[in-house]
Amino acid sequence: MGRLPQILVLPAIASLMLVGCATVGPPRPPSLDLPKPPSDLRASRKGDRVVLIWTIPNATTDREIIRNLGPTQICRSTVELTVCGTPVGQVNTPLAGSELSKPKALDSYTDGLSSELQSDSDTAFINYAVQVLNHDGRSAGLSNQVRVPLIRTLPAPRDFQASVSKEGIAISWKGDSVLSESATTQYTYRIYRRAEGAAQAVLAGEAFAGQSDYTFTDTTIEWQQTYYYHAESVTHIRQHDSPQLAIEGDDTAELKVFADDVFPPAVPSELQAVFSGPGQKPFIDLVWAPVADVDLAGYNVYRRDVGGAEIKLNSELIKTPAYRDEAVASQKQYVYSVSAVDTHGNESVRSEEARENVP
Repeated sequence: MGRLPQILVLPAIASLMLVGCATVGPPRPPSLDLPKPPSDLRASRKGDRVVLIWTIPNATTDREIIRNLGPTQICRSTVELTVCGTPVGQVNTPLAGSELSKPKALDSYTDGLSSELQSDSDTAFINYAVQVLNHDGRSAGLSNQVRVPLIRTLPAPRDFQASVSKEGIAISWKGDSVLSESATTQYTYRIYRRAEGAAQAVLAGEAFAGQSDYTFTDTTIEWQQTYYYHAESVTHIRQHDSPQLAIEGDDTAELKVFADDVFPPAVPSELQAVFSGPGQKPFIDLVWAPVADVDLAGYNVYRRDVGGAEIKLNSELIKTPAYRDEAVASQKQYVYSVSAVDTHGNESVRSEEARENVP
């Protein structure tokens, strides 16, 4: 009878052990730690350089956090890529551990297109993809592919110069002959302007290529400001049922220009002087044709007696093209002239004189 309790206890312990084991489940296989291939590879070309940008993967193909990345291989081919083959370059991503958990971290690579690889045809393209390896040198395959045109670009404009003129900033340069004649290919030069302190340049003008000498005046400036100008060639390819491609060539050096307005407005014209006096206080009315300069601030009126010194009649600028001189005396002849003044204080030369007698 003494052994019976021990026999009853053993099934109970076994039952508890079975319940605990049922919650564990089958063991998972170890992760292969293969980085998920990037799907947002994009490319831009400027001259003979192609810049590739993609998001660094932070997860494996089995949705685990990447512990460490290996290098990223740059794959290139003139036909569609199925495997990387011999990479044209490699990027060693410096991120590891917790840094790889940060979303949207970018990597980039700049590839050079040799003159032998470039083409005179606007239908020649090259394909790029990247292949991210793990720390064991294995990958889950290629990223998305991007196509880049191989057509040659024109050199940067030569003898690029900028100077200040009355109308704005005058730009001049020398161009080259177009590289190929095609109904689907067009070449232009673009002029960019950047205000001092600004990070981005804006397009100031564009001209078709094919000439030897070019001039352009930027009339959209603000005076007394500093600007930086540069130019580039652009090759435009019209594609059937696709957006037009614009392949930028190399830039000129930036030119610094201070838009100093030292240019006076136009000279007033058609000045007339008319005496009025009988029955009232005598005066001489002056009228003239208005000056059309957009930065006109007003006018100055000058008078001299015949044989006398010239004086300015107004203490403040006259806003309208008319003036009444009431400080006249009998038996005198007066000679008048008018000048125009802009908002920066530049004054034009005097108009042609107008004479009037006071009886």
